Amino acid sequence: MLEMEELEQTIMQLIIYGGNAKSDAMLAIEAAKKGDLKTADEQIKLADDALLEAHHSQTALIQGEARGDRTEVSLLLVHAQDHLMNAITFKDLAKEIVELYRAK
Repeated sequence: MLEMEELEQTIMQLIIYGGNAKSDAMLAIEAAKKGDLKTADEQIKLADDALLEAHHSQTALIQGEARGDRTEVSLLLVHAQDHLMNAITFKDLAKEIVELYRAK
């Protein structure tokens, strides 16, 4: 079982990387609205990178469960997972919005 401090650190990484990804995706939309598609693409790439880091943290939890190390489910963990899923959805939508601006 993960130590409480280690679990909290992993949870915070999910929240931070998810928040960074969502912010980067929003910046991509703002850049596309201004016609700066190069910056928009760069921001989408940053969002993807942040989500990859979050995925690494999430994978560590899943692998622990697979080994039989139970993770205590807390409201904070549920919040982190929710935050991450929202960031993934937001990034996917931002990517589509950038493509719509590109097609103009």
